[in-house]
Amino acid sequence: MPRLFISAAHKSSGKTTVSVGIGAALRARGLVVQPFKKGPDYIDPMWLTAAAGRSCRNLDFHTMGRAEIRAEFVQRREGADLSLIEGNKGLHDGVSVDGADSNAALAKLLSAPVVLVVDTRGITRGIAPLLHGYRDFDPGVRIAGVVLNQVGGARHEAKLVHAVRAYTDIPVLGAIGRTPDLALGAAHLGLVPPNEIAKAEDRVKRVARRIEADVDLDRLHAIAARAEAVEAAPAPPARPPPAAPVPDVRIAVARDAAFCFYYPGDLEALEAAGARLVPFDTLDDPAPPESDGIFIGGGFPERAMSALEANAPMRASLRARIAAGIPVYAECGGLMYLARRIRWNGQDCEMVGAIPADVVMHRRPRGRGYVVLEPTGDAPWAPLANGPVHAHEFHHSSLENLDGSDWRYAYRVRRGRGIDGERDGIVIGSLLASYGHLRDVEGCRWAERFVACVRERKALDRVAGPFDAEPCPAGER
Repeated sequence: MPRLFISAAHKSSGKTTVSVGIGAALRARGLVVQPFKKGPDYIDPMWLTAAAGRSCRNLDFHTMGRAEIRAEFVQRREGADLSLIEGNKGLHDGVSVDGADSNAALAKLLSAPVVLVVDTRGITRGIAPLLHGYRDFDPGVRIAGVVLNQVGGARHEAKLVHAVRAYTDIPVLGAIGRTPDLALGAAHLGLVPPNEIAKAEDRVKRVARRIEADVDLDRLHAIAARAEAVEAAPAPPARPPPAAPVPDVRIAVARDAAFCFYYPGDLEALEAAGARLVPFDTLDDPAPPESDGIFIGGGFPERAMSALEANAPMRASLRARIAAGIPVYAECGGLMYLARRIRWNGQDCEMVGAIPADVVMHRRPRGRGYVVLEPTGDAPWAPLANGPVHAHEFHHSSLENLDGSDWRYAYRVRRGRGIDGERDGIVIGSLLASYGHLRDVEGCRWAERFVACVRERKALDRVAGPFDAEPCPAGER
């Protein structure tokens, strides 16, 4: 299977724009492209999905074992003509000092040739030692070519190309000039999700046209085709398991401009566990649809907080359903929405009020990166019976003025920030709301446990009625 790994010398080099453009340009040529993204990320995969027309999948050393990564890669590439993997940060960056979780390590695991995107602003001849260093630092990584980005004109390009050809054997596959409208948009937390940008499809097409003009796609495809074979390890088997059962519970999922951070594999796992997923819009719908459970993922509620406040019927309906004991799972942005209010940029907007705390936005991140959570046993459901949960967080907000001190929490924080540096996952009845983002992988099968909680609560409601039944018992599901 042809494959390419798009990486960079450092973050913010333009590799996402280049990856999106390559995926869309190859798709326009009639190729079926399967995108992947290294690490925990929601926004880049949304753009890659829009470009390729196939759901982007995350490959992450923190939440997945090496065998699981290979199995996921082999399974998801089926039916594609080419696999396109976008790295995160720089080629040799990672948490581990030995590079075991770096982009380079993933490229080697998947036997994928690397195309390095280099931001060339302020550099000419110096590109040669840079490329030498990246190539020689780990000879096991095959750097098959370089794409020069942010090139300052024909003269600048000529100097760069001459230096690369004179001092290295790495082919120059393209040179992209400085064009402001080529960017995919920026926000206070990074790239803007495509669902927030009007005419995102047109923007993807514009990037694709630029890549078609400035990058040698034929040579790229030839490099991808020469990738060595990679097969999944015989164990563990790739998901999904056997055919999903007939759905017996309904879970309402917030899907709109405010809440869009969901891993495709997690939604598939919920369905595989027997849930029918029903989307709803927190901005426009008067209430969530009739359901047995509710899932509100991450997103940017602060950017839509005026509209969220304006939809008072939705907020009141959610507050009433949570008070009645319906199982609800909320991650990060969902947690913020369920609090009393959000304060940001001098504005204060009322939210659902199911969590007796205020959300305050800050300029710098309060929690960012990988987290390790230890279940307390106090949650209405738990992703694991015991042992740590590997997840991630990225939030500029904090919970303040939390009424009372005896709240139950689902996790003790062993690494990361969570709610207060020590705890995460506030539990109120059958509500679990956390800053940590879970991912349904072998070490954290949270989806089937949440569905089991929803199913158990539904059974209790049939016997006792929704206002009399106790919350889902804490512990293993």
